[in-house]
Amino acid sequence: MTVKPDWLRVKAPQWERVGNVKEILRDLALNTVCEEASCPNIGECFQAGTATFLIMGPACTRACPYCDIDFEKKPQPLDSTEPARLAEAVRRMKLNHVVITSVNRDDLADGGASQFVRCIAAVRSVSPQTTIEVLIPDLCGNWNALAIILQAAPEVLNHNTETIERLYRRVRPQGNYQRTLELLKRSRQIAPWVYTKSGIMVGLGETDAEIRQAMQDLRSVDCDILTIGQYLQPSQKHLQVNDFITPEQFAAWQVFGEEIGFLQVVSSPLTRSSYHAEQVRELMQRYPRQVETQLLASEI
Repeated sequence: MTVKPDWLRVKAPQWERVGNVKEILRDLALNTVCEEASCPNIGECFQAGTATFLIMGPACTRACPYCDIDFEKKPQPLDSTEPARLAEAVRRMKLNHVVITSVNRDDLADGGASQFVRCIAAVRSVSPQTTIEVLIPDLCGNWNALAIILQAAPEVLNHNTETIERLYRRVRPQGNYQRTLELLKRSRQIAPWVYTKSGIMVGLGETDAEIRQAMQDLRSVDCDILTIGQYLQPSQKHLQVNDFITPEQFAAWQVFGEEIGFLQVVSSPLTRSSYHAEQVRELMQRYPRQVETQLLASEI
């Protein structure tokens, strides 16, 4: 495994605060993508009292070669108590902003959309002031399922692009680059008040020009928020890192993203999809949107 440069070193967290978050998660039997996907920021986020909740997991129906989430176990039936347990964690952790993501559940007719809706409703019932971000899979292109999630009115709809179009078959073999763009495009059409977000990981052999093209593709479907971060190999069985991108290059992409119209670009070596996600609350104050009561039926 390639030696990491100095800028990828993370500070050791204060484990007393981290332990408090872990205790809540264990007590409520909840999964987080922070743990399941071996996120390098877990110490910082747990110390700050935040976590990204992983529902319907931890077993995934896809085997993406960059991801550390388990795909060998058989997915279990949906747990009807999960939404309430997640909402209780939000209450105990006093979260102002919560990110709810999931494994791919291609075994379910709606890809798990109904469980997202139940989780959103549960959080709203106990912590109505908390803004909600859902980081969803592609739902196999089931746009009715997408509309079901949007009907629950999360403040942010996040779906990661992950990589450039040329590398999609190798990096995300069961995904589809154009389907990802279509999901974000339809999200804007169906619920224009929802902020759309996507993320790209770099260091897998893409060029600067290809990254900029992917950014322009995302702007072409009116994506609002973009995260860009360094891919790190979870283990020897995963895709290898092709190169480590410098902080200066990440800064250049941030400037470019702002120039082409993203409302927010978070770009750094350690950036991940939900890294400092709570900053969206400030963005919502700067660029407020009126929530409509009904979806645009013609777009569903």
